[in-house]
Amino acid sequence: MARKLLIVMVNTDPRNGEELGAPFFQASVAAAMDYEVEVVCTATSGRLMMKGVAERLHVKEGSPKSVYDFIKDAHEAGVKFYCCSPNLDLFNMTEADLIPECSGIVGGAHVIAQVMEDDDVRVLTY
Repeated sequence: MARKLLIVMVNTDPRNGEELGAPFFQASVAAAMDYEVEVVCTATSGRLMMKGVAERLHVKEGSPKSVYDFIKDAHEAGVKFYCCSPNLDLFNMTEADLIPECSGIVGGAHVIAQVMEDDDVRVLTY
């Protein structure tokens, strides 16, 4: 049985709040089930790792809980978040611009290596 879940957020658009609940909720649930969980934000989803962005977003309009609250909940449950390296250039970010819950920057090789070389990993994409 796999012990690690890799969630790759590549198609999720932060401009569509309703798309953002499931990946963070499922990451939190998997962490609560004692799985090792990593969320890699790439493409447009990479904006979520930038300070101030997720704080202004909500899964449901009018909800008091921001997308950043979902990220913090998942992080507290043990989920590790990563920003894909091309996002720094794409969105004119530096490491200093990343939210504290972001564990760092990874490249495409990180994702490919886990998918192709680690039989103990399962992958979900959003």
